[in-house]
Amino acid sequence: MDAEETGGGLSLQRLEEQLRQLKGQSAAARVDVSAEIDAMEAKILALRREIYANLGVWERIQLARHPQRPYALDYIGRIFSGFEEIHGDRLYGDDPSMVCGVAELEGRPLVAIGQQKGRNVKENIHRNFGCPHPEGYRKALRAMRLAEKFSLAIVTLIDTPGAYPGIGSEERHVGEAIAVNLREMSTLRVPSVGVVIGEGGSGGALGIAVVDRLLFLENAYYSVISPEGCAAILWKDGARAAEAARALQLDPQKLVEFGVVDEILGEPLGGAHRDPDAAAATVKEALLRHLDELGTVGDPQRRYARYRSIGAYASGQDP
Repeated sequence: MDAEETGGGLSLQRLEEQLRQLKGQSAAARVDVSAEIDAMEAKILALRREIYANLGVWERIQLARHPQRPYALDYIGRIFSGFEEIHGDRLYGDDPSMVCGVAELEGRPLVAIGQQKGRNVKENIHRNFGCPHPEGYRKALRAMRLAEKFSLAIVTLIDTPGAYPGIGSEERHVGEAIAVNLREMSTLRVPSVGVVIGEGGSGGALGIAVVDRLLFLENAYYSVISPEGCAAILWKDGARAAEAARALQLDPQKLVEFGVVDEILGEPLGGAHRDPDAAAATVKEALLRHLDELGTVGDPQRRYARYRSIGAYASGQDP
């Protein structure tokens, strides 16, 4: 469901339909109603701004899951040049839900890694709905080790409901594959930047998210569990997902406050799917800025301190 389908979005949809009809009638009758069209477009823009300025946590999660939202390969194609994908983990096979390769960012060679969803049933089956198998995480680790060998920066694009929990995935040790990635990413001696571009679900997201800087699109989410999973555990009722989303405090500002995310990146009005080019331009600018700040050498101690500080708190002394 689009955020515009809730609350004031119903009146917004009516206005947009009226605008389409007005434009159609104007063209058919060859009558100049440009003043009326301009007034209606201004009203629609004002209403859309009002709706998206007051989104709740659950509405943002719906935007993170929007079927037209840009996915990893959409960003890779718009941000990087010369992307050459690598395949296989050298142990079991290839996992199309994890895309990895070498590319350039404004002349800077790097390794790009992303979790990829599909646009339709056929693509989603091929990409496993963006839920990586263990070989996906091992392929990502292979790409990270390649980056370290050749002193290349690493960029990860995070967008998964979670790692695939099926029998085959468990038989091939998905938990171990994620754990190894957490360990190895924490010790890499090359700079790394991650961007949560959609869903950031649990360990499935964390398996490529132990980075020096973690960025976050404003309508994405990053959580230890999906709202539906949380609701099923707490209340035995997945229908209470919106309530669970609020309980999980998935508001982007909270993630910054807790030290989980370093920067929130704004999206085009209405979400990244409204203007993928503009969304990609925002991500590109942020990547260039953070990679410049990080330099050419990674610092495992700094990375370790960053993740150890998440959730830390200070308590006053007893009087």
